[in-house]
Parts: sequence; structure tokens; C-alpha cells
Amino acid sequence: MTLDMDNVEVFDTGVKGRGLRTTKNLCAGEVVLAEPSFAAVVFDSLSQQVCHSCFRRQANLHRCAQCKFAHYCDRTCQTACWDEHKLECGAIKKNGKAPNENVRLAARVLWRIQKDTGIVSDSQLTSVDQLEDHVADMPTDNLEELKIDVHNFLNYCPNIRHGVEYISHIFGIINCNGFTLSDQRGLQAVGVGLFPNLCLVNHDCWPNCTVILNHGKIELRALGKIAENEELTVGYVDFLNVSTDRQRALKHQYHFDCTCKSCSKNLKDDLMMAAKETEGNKPSDELVKEVQELSLECLAKVEAARTAGDFHEVVKLCRECLDKQEPVLADTHLYQLRMLSAASEVLSYLKFFSEAAEYSRRMVEGYMKLYHPNNAQLGMATMRAGVTHWHAGLIEVGHGMICKAYAILMITHGPNHPITKDLESMRMQTEMEQRIFKQNECVYHSMREAALQNKPMGMMAEAVSVEDNVKALFHKQ
Repeated sequence: MTLDMDNVEVFDTGVKGRGLRTTKNLCAGEVVLAEPSFAAVVFDSLSQQVCHSCFRRQANLHRCAQCKFAHYCDRTCQTACWDEHKLECGAIKKNGKAPNENVRLAARVLWRIQKDTGIVSDSQLTSVDQLEDHVADMPTDNLEELKIDVHNFLNYCPNIRHGVEYISHIFGIINCNGFTLSDQRGLQAVGVGLFPNLCLVNHDCWPNCTVILNHGKIELRALGKIAENEELTVGYVDFLNVSTDRQRALKHQYHFDCTCKSCSKNLKDDLMMAAKETEGNKPSDELVKEVQELSLECLAKVEAARTAGDFHEVVKLCRECLDKQEPVLADTHLYQLRMLSAASEVLSYLKFFSEAAEYSRRMVEGYMKLYHPNNAQLGMATMRAGVTHWHAGLIEVGHGMICKAYAILMITHGPNHPITKDLESMRMQTEMEQRIFKQNECVYHSMREAALQNKPMGMMAEAVSVEDNVKALFHKQ
């Protein structure tokens, strides 16, 4: 497969080793590079719910008759994937079961290296086995897990021609460079893959690019104007953590010390841990510390209740904690934002949309003070908040949020991504509803009620089909 790599070149960054830089001026939303995976697999937990070829999540998938593990949308997807699945299919049949996703991905990588070598096209900028593995930097627990994976791999692929050291190298590469794949609408992580060119893009906590999966390829997209010869960067971890926590996570997973501007100067750390200020007055340090400790305890309880599926308990915990946080913590405080996120998501799932809308509005307002203005997570959160306001009948605020989200996702995802197309439909729908609302509020509410009860009434009936397109935003975790 031929890819256009005219926009980028590999260069020596110095301390960070190899990196990618642009060879021309780039604009916001421009695709810097697009790349299919060298190898990719579906997560173990979703092996029966996601197509093993196109990674679409859907019902009634067709199972491979031979290994009875792989699932596909149809014969077309199965045929397209056969070259990758053929050896895997035989190995699973021989072993009687499929190994974990790490072993399956390592096997696909090594099988492809044996078949095509580590470079499969002229546009691939580095060989897979030249990527960093950081095996020597792994802590003892991770090394033990790696040894177990290598042992399971050798049972799964006993005839592989590579030795233990090389196989360990490949597992290390996957651990450091594996990229999470999302479903067709970007709403759920469904698998993991290896993308050699993407692996050359270094980290920055305030990056100039973002990565999105679109129609089977990853796209590296510019978040704003990028000058010729400027290094291209992406965020390996979510910015919504204080700098020391981001540095700790990067050191643990990727084995480097982040010295980016955001970490070096602790940018926005003060906002993320700020106390609420009212007319120049702030709560005492003791009270702030008390509420922060309570918040951490409550967040742990919320996660446990959500994992157990006790969503009403989640709502109860969130309400109690938010009541204590609101007079003490600033609207940008991480613990309050995490509680607002949990509350709005679960309340939306339970269809308590009015309360969910208020929490989601506060959450997005906090995010906008912290995230890069074109951050993909900000766009997705604003989209969810807009949809929640629409469900609550707050059409004007909902339409405004959907428009803001659409502007962000046009840059981060592009006009052809399925979620952007869904959002465009929603934007047009809410714009039409807003016109009706301004003309006659009573007529609008009666038409809306009829539409939501699946009773078509003029143009408002279209809201039902649009709602179907976006209802996946609030799926059970």
C-alpha cells in the first residue's frame, strides 16, 4: 500500500532520539499522515462483538468456522482478513483456544515480519523491529508478565524461527508503542495495533497534533498552524492531570522523563488543584485538604459502584460529594471535574437529563479552561453535553454546544469521520428545532413530545432517527 509521506521526515531530536517533523507549513485540521496498521487485534473481552477485520462493533457477527474465535461482519471482511488470519486460525485450532491479545498481536507482527520483513511499503519510515522496546527499563513485575507472555507465545507458535530475546523485543515494542483502536464511531476502545510511522511521533503534554482512527487507518491531524521543520508531537497521556502525575505515568508506561514546557513550568497545575475564590476570599488550606481527601475516597467508591452496575448508588455518591466540593473547590479542580463527569454520564444513562445537563455544562466550562481549544476529548465531551441538553429540552444551549463540538471535531476527526457526520446531522436538526422554538415555544414542545414518543409529526419526526444515531454516546460501561 502506497502512502503519501511528503509532509514529514525523520530527524534526530537530540535527547528524545528520533522524531518526525513537517516539511511544509500545515493548517489546523490538515492530515499530516495516514497509515494502516502493520498488525492489529481485537481485545479479548470484545472478540465476539467486534469484527476482526474492520473493527466495527455490531451484533450478529459471523464466526470463523475453523478456529471458532475470529468474528467478521460478512464474507467480504473475512476474505479481506484471511492473509492475516490464516496462520492465526491454524494456531488457535491446534492449541484449542486463543491466547491473550498481547500474544496474538506479537504473533501477527512476527508472522508478517517473516513474510514481508519489517518494512511493508516504501512509505514506511522505519522497520518495526527498529522501534524502542525499553525491556531493560521494565520493573520486575512487568518483566515477569513479559516472561509469561513469551512462554505462552512459544506454546502458541512453537515453530517460529526467532529466539526468546527477539520475541521479548517484539513484546517490549508492543508494550511501548501499541496504539488503541476504537470502534467505527470512536466511542469505545476495541483493540490494539502497531503503526510504525506513528511510533516515531514524540510526546508533548500540549501537542500540535492528534491521532484518530478513520476508516481503518490512523490519521495524524494538525491541531493548529504548524511551521515548516517544526517537530510533530502528540499526547501519550491525558492532559487533565497535574504535571507530576503525567510525568509519573509517562515514566511508568514509556520509560522517559517528560521535560515539555507544560511539565517544566507546571502549567495549569494551579488551576487543576485550585480552591474556590468568592469576592477575594478562599477557604482555609485545612478545609481544602479535607475536601480533597474526601473526594479521592468518593471517586474510588463511585468507580466501584459503577463497575458493579449500581448506578443509583453512583448518583447518590456523586450528589453528596459535589455538595461538599462546590463551596470549596474551583470549577477547574480535577476532582470536581471527575465527579461531574461521572454524574453527568450516569444520570444521562438513567435518563435524568435535566440534572445531567447542569453537571455536563459545568464540566465542559471547566474543561475549556484547561484543555487545548482543539483537543479531541474536549470536543467529545462538548458533544455529549450538547446531546444531553437536547434530551433535556434545552434546545438553545444544546445547539450552541453541538456547534462548538462540531467545530472542534472538524479539526480533530475531519468531515468524513462517522462521528462528525452524526454530529452534522444533529447540528442541522437542532438548528431547525431552534427556529421552531423561537417562532412558537408551545408548538415546539408539543411537537418534540410527539417525536420522542415515536409519533411522527412533521419535521420533528426526524429527531427520532437522529437520536438513534447518537444514543450510543450513553452506553452502559
